Formats: sequence, C-alpha cells, structure tokens
Amino acid sequence: MKYLKTLSFAALAVFAVSCDNKGDEKAEAVQQEKVQVKIAKVSSEDIPQTETYTAVVESDVKNNIAPNTPYRIEKIYVEVGDQVRKGQMLVQLDASSLQQLKLQLENQKIEFGRTEQLYQVGGASKAEYDNAKMALDVLATQYKQLVENTQLVSPISGVVTVRNYDDGDMYSSGNGPVLTVEQTNPVKVIVNISESFYKKVAKGMPVSIELDAYEGETFEGKMTVIYPTIDVNTHTFPVEVTISNAAQKVRPGMFARAKVNFGSVSHVLVPDEALVKQIGAGDRYVYVYKDGKVSYNKVELGLHIGTSYEIISGVQPGDEVVIAGQSRLANGREVEVVK
Repeated sequence: MKYLKTLSFAALAVFAVSCDNKGDEKAEAVQQEKVQVKIAKVSSEDIPQTETYTAVVESDVKNNIAPNTPYRIEKIYVEVGDQVRKGQMLVQLDASSLQQLKLQLENQKIEFGRTEQLYQVGGASKAEYDNAKMALDVLATQYKQLVENTQLVSPISGVVTVRNYDDGDMYSSGNGPVLTVEQTNPVKVIVNISESFYKKVAKGMPVSIELDAYEGETFEGKMTVIYPTIDVNTHTFPVEVTISNAAQKVRPGMFARAKVNFGSVSHVLVPDEALVKQIGAGDRYVYVYKDGKVSYNKVELGLHIGTSYEIISGVQPGDEVVIAGQSRLANGREVEVVK
C-alpha cells in the first residue's frame, strides 16, 4: 500500500512538469507570433508653405474730431457715412468769444500801426514799438488758435464713422469726440506671424485677402510694416498688411483671412492611415518598418494635403511606414509584412 502511494505521487509530479512545459511552450509561441501589417514607402515633395491668418479690417488712419476745451456746438455739417475731404469744415462751435477776440485783434492792429509810424519819425521808443508788436503777435496767435478750436476741419480725406452730438449740445470730453473720421483707402489688417517665418517676410510681400462679405472674391494686399520684436508668450510678431480700396468695398470691422505664401519646402508626405494618436495626449506617432521590426516615431505634422500629411520631422524619405495593423504593435515588435 505504501508502494502504491509513492508511485501515485511520482505520477502526479511528472504530470505537473508536463503541464508546465506545455504552458511555457504555449506562451513562447504567443510571444513569437508576428503581427501582420501593411506598409507603404514614403518620399519627399516640394510643398508650398502657405499660412492663413484671421484678422479684422481696420482703417489706415483714424482721427477723433473735438475741441480742446468745452464749447457749445452750433452746427455739425456732416452725418455718419458721409465722405469728407482733407480741410473740409465739419463742426462750427460757439463763436461769441471769437468775435470778441477778433475785435481786440483789429484794435491792436490799429494801435500797432500808430506806434510804428511814431517810431519811424522818432516819436516812440524802441521799447514801445516792441511792446506793441508783441501784443499784436499774441492776439494774432490766440485768434488763430481759437478759430481752429471753434471751426473743426477734417485733417484727412475719409468717411465719417461716429457722431456723438447734435446741434446745440455742449461738448464734454467725457462723452467722446464730436465726430470720428476714418481713412478707408487704403485699409489694413494686422496679422501675427510665427517667429519661424521671421527671416522670410519683407516689406512689399504680397498677401491674398479673403472676406466673409465677398465670398469667392480675393483682394490683394502688401506687407507695409513689420514689427521688430517677438512676443515672448506667443512667439509671434505683428505685420501690417495694406489693402488698396479705391472702390470702397472693404470696410473697417469686416472679418478677413490673410493668406501668405512663404515659398516651398521639401518635406515627407505620409498617408493619413499611418498616423497614430497617443492616448491622453495630442502627440502623433508613426510606426516605421525596418529589418522585420517597427519603431515608434513621434512626428511633427505640417499641412494636410489631400489624403496625406506633411511631416516636418520624425520620418525620413525612403522610410517604410505601417498603414494597417497598428493596433497590436509596440515599439521594437517583430512584424510580418502582407500585401
């Protein structure tokens, strides 16, 4: 009986060892199983570097029309939307003080004329002559300034875009200017361009402008001002683009898209299906096949062109990339290529 028990234990041990060996063989078989993938060979192409920027149309020059001190408004000669020319009188303010000053100026001219005659014949001293001349000059300057401050003219040719007062109102600086005149030919947009393009921009560079208000139509602009500093937070720099607007179609406040062509660069194109997004992050990867294995390469994307993506870095011309079967892959995994 004791012999039979010993034999039974030995048999169980052999069976257990046999089962362990089979499990190891099965695990090894699973580990050696190769994932079937499809691959595609990629190449580089000359890709136009066109960037699109959003902006709002602005007037090239904007002037607020207002006196230096509070005055009662006698007459405003224009309305919002009126076209005005440079030097055109827009607003007449209370001129009662102007009339008084004008009378003083005329009297001083007469007084100076008398003093000058006396001085020429020796009847007045040099000091008297100089004092009379100074008094005349002071009144003339005051009169000129008061005229400019009560008869408001437009410093530019443009269009009236704001009117804050009516005839008879008392002007107060806290209520804004009497009028705003904006120059609408030309107009401009300001775009913020990545610092990576700083060496490629230059004054006079053409810019294509599209407006929501004129779908399908483009307007030509040119870079006229390039700001010399880079924003440390956004790593961009502003550029002013001027748009000729003789037909007055483009208006301040319109939403615009400015397209800039920075030339062409030779970059690799990979099919859309080759890209893998890392879970929990925005990074993109591509599996590159070489010598029976794949490597997990992080890539920097450029433009989306048709069914392919421009790759700035991470894949080289001539590389073979996986386009099917990525779900079972890992870095360094052996694969089997199928067609």
